[in-house]
Amino acid sequence: MANEGTSRAARPPAEPAAAEGPGESPAAPAKRSGTSRTADTERPAGPVAKKTAAAKKAPVKKAPAKKTAAKKASAKAPAKKSEAEKAPGGKAVSAKAPAAPKTRTGLVRQARRINRELADVYPYAHPELDFENPFQLLVATVLSAQTTDLRVNQTTPALFAAYPTPEDLAAANPEEVEELIRPTGFFRAKTKSIMGLSAALRDEFDGEVPGRLEDLVKLPGVGRKTAFVVLGNAFGVPGITVDTHFGRLVRRWKWTEETDPDKVEAAVGALFPKSEWTMLSHRVIFHGRRICHSRRPACGACPIAPLCPSYGEGETDPEKAQKLLKYEKGGMPGQRLKPPPDYPGKAAPPLGAAG
Repeated sequence: MANEGTSRAARPPAEPAAAEGPGESPAAPAKRSGTSRTADTERPAGPVAKKTAAAKKAPVKKAPAKKTAAKKASAKAPAKKSEAEKAPGGKAVSAKAPAAPKTRTGLVRQARRINRELADVYPYAHPELDFENPFQLLVATVLSAQTTDLRVNQTTPALFAAYPTPEDLAAANPEEVEELIRPTGFFRAKTKSIMGLSAALRDEFDGEVPGRLEDLVKLPGVGRKTAFVVLGNAFGVPGITVDTHFGRLVRRWKWTEETDPDKVEAAVGALFPKSEWTMLSHRVIFHGRRICHSRRPACGACPIAPLCPSYGEGETDPEKAQKLLKYEKGGMPGQRLKPPPDYPGKAAPPLGAAG
């Protein structure tokens, strides 16, 4: 330390003369480069020193600014992406299909969460067949096979006006019944079914529709699906209605891989308490008819897209998906000529009327 202090004290008198004198010797730069930082900072800076200092400082000042701007730009990018992924309804739509649950507990939680979401989307879910009593609902459900509820609703007013009771329909002229229900398709087979079940109600149940599953499935043309529609909506008995919409959606959601309606009913029923079965059926069927279509589901306008393992099978662009929505979701009439009071859409027109 003593030697270092001596050398520092000895250098300052010689350096100013070398730096400022016009006859600076070639050895001076070598001395200058070997001086301590303290001596350099204390020396008056000439034009060259100022230029060098400015050149050194400039990149240090500008680089952080560029880096910060890049960070800001990258921070803004995700925000723009999330806005583009929002559905027209305001809820964010998933850009990637979530994985199907790997455990039984995970499957139950996912299924019940989807049911809760559907309850928020369709608080007005209901059977979409017009009926005033269990007999009308039973006949209308049989007629709904291979056609739309809308077509049935447009057909049954004339049928029930002509044959209001099981006794009346059982005694009808088959050809007249066929003509009345022709718009529903398969009218000959359906005529046999509704006249046959009417005769059975007259002869075996005193003209009343039974409220038990085992009795209903014995009637001509009545299977478990039809029976559960009647039980759930006319008698308040819980049941799962496995139609084409219901089966398609529960497979898309990976609730089951079964295709047989009875096996689908058992598999899905095990995921929910019985008290939810009837309304679950309505909500799933509503969603299948309005948004999650068979050929081209409207994924980009689907409120449960973030929960759907099959997201992306359909149209993901929000604007294009919006155009695929049907019935009240698409601003069009519903399927019922006489919808319930809380239905937000328009009533369907009668048969032959302009839609």
